[in-house]
Amino acid sequence: MTLLYTAEALATGDGRSGHTRTSDGKIDVDLSMPKAFGGDEVGANPEQLLAAGYAACFHGTLRLICGKVGADIEGSAVGARVSLTPDGDGLKLAVELEVVLPHVPLGQARELAEATHRQCPFSKATRGNIDVEIIIGEP
Repeated sequence: MTLLYTAEALATGDGRSGHTRTSDGKIDVDLSMPKAFGGDEVGANPEQLLAAGYAACFHGTLRLICGKVGADIEGSAVGARVSLTPDGDGLKLAVELEVVLPHVPLGQARELAEATHRQCPFSKATRGNIDVEIIIGEP
């Protein structure tokens, strides 16, 4: 396998109430539990970090796919909601991706979002493991 890029991060402390930092220092953040789990929300949480990364990756892939077919990407955006849901005696993740393509007809926007979901590295990594719903948002 040829590696094109590797990101590296280290989590320390008390897990969800600890600290995480990337090896290059670009992300260096205290972590805390969400209020829903009794936390103080002073720091970020892993679900927020996943939401930010997934939204960025999906948006980048969407822009590439739109570029290949000449779709207008002006004003495009992707929002991600990462939720924790019950799973037996534990928890599991669920994701909603909201795709906004203000200058693309609804049907084509949906097709482009589905094509993006097939190609996005985060979508490939989560396929079959996390429920992902794609919503076409209003501009």
